[in-house]
Amino acid sequence: MKFLPALNRLDWFVLTLLAIMILGIFVPLPSPAVDFFATVSHWAIVVLFFVYGAKLNSEEVIGGLKNLRLQVAILLSTFVIYPLLGLLNHALIGRLLGAGFALGMFYTTLLPSTVQSSIGFTSIARGNVPGAVTAATVSNLLGTFLTPLLVMLFLQKGTTISLTTLRDIALLILLPFVLGQLSGRWTRSWLRTHPIVTKIVDKGTIYLVVISAVSSAKLQGLWDTVSPRDFLVIGLDAVVIVGIMLIFTWFVFGSLFKMPRADRIALLMCGSKKSLATGLPMALIIFPANQVGHIMVPIMLLHLLQLLMCSLLATKLSRRP
Repeated sequence: MKFLPALNRLDWFVLTLLAIMILGIFVPLPSPAVDFFATVSHWAIVVLFFVYGAKLNSEEVIGGLKNLRLQVAILLSTFVIYPLLGLLNHALIGRLLGAGFALGMFYTTLLPSTVQSSIGFTSIARGNVPGAVTAATVSNLLGTFLTPLLVMLFLQKGTTISLTTLRDIALLILLPFVLGQLSGRWTRSWLRTHPIVTKIVDKGTIYLVVISAVSSAKLQGLWDTVSPRDFLVIGLDAVVIVGIMLIFTWFVFGSLFKMPRADRIALLMCGSKKSLATGLPMALIIFPANQVGHIMVPIMLLHLLQLLMCSLLATKLSRRP
């Protein structure tokens, strides 16, 4: 099959994430181990965003910002259209998902875009890679403030948004990124010639955060209340949401903003995704501990399904002249 080369980039990551979630549901970890993974994952997140900042060339971002139509379209897709779709989805099938998972799915639609996969799929599909780099970076930087504000606007009940929350998110995500940028003159060249470091930090951090969240949910007895039907409904809902955003970004915004093909590909890949790497750490700060398990499941399933769907699209687009 012609789409397998693209899927090969995802197979092990997708399968191991699913394996971690399944094992976490059935195999409990002792409380000290859960605390250990929580601490390690916290510092792994700090390292991850330091590496993101260190690797990024600010000149590339400035160059990408000159393409104002593309950047505005991606930001509108990420922080306006996606949240409105989440609001509509919550109103239509919130009861079907259940209160906890419906909250998690709504929260997922408020997150910034992904970084690595947005850029990677844009490259595979032969789109505007510098534009995707800029969009993914700007989305995550703005998301450190916009996502909590959107949560406060739409999901006030059961959340703890405050200046302290914003400070904690900034210290966890924004500050390491800025420090990475400042260190770039010494670290950027080395990171770019050793891309395996970024991959290990990126995927390793997600593994640690998922292990921590799944194990904590097991310790609190959350998984005893979740059925296979819940996973099926959440998965189908995620496919519909991502599918709508893929159609909207390509056909509606792509035409409305009169974009050339390369820009439209960047819009498709950046504007249709939500970040697991940013979403889970922020959820740990924003929501009470007994809600994080419900929040985590929709984020993970939507993340995995968007990777699979965009992988197929990127391969198909790469074959067109």
